Amino acid sequence: MEFSEVILRPVITEQSMNDIDEKKYTFEVDRRANKNLIKQAVEALFEGVEVKKVNTINVDGKLKRMGRYQGYTRRYKKAIVTLTDASADIELFQASTEE
Repeated sequence: MEFSEVILRPVITEQSMNDIDEKKYTFEVDRRANKNLIKQAVEALFEGVEVKKVNTINVDGKLKRMGRYQGYTRRYKKAIVTLTDASADIELFQASTEE
């Protein structure tokens, strides 16, 4: 599995944006990826980044209904990546203040 296939997209929620101050970044990752592979992928894809710790969560799909039909939303794996204090920030999450 290549590093670009491991990290699928950033998770942008209110809680994940508040965690950026503590150098914690949240990504949706491939369900087959382990913590070591996620760490290597983040360090390879973003320059000047050193990963301190990786926490992973398997998120199950929620049951949704529309009338008499029901089904589940898709399940995915989420990774919360903590960077070291000396590490550079990930530019992907920085809000642009250009006006």
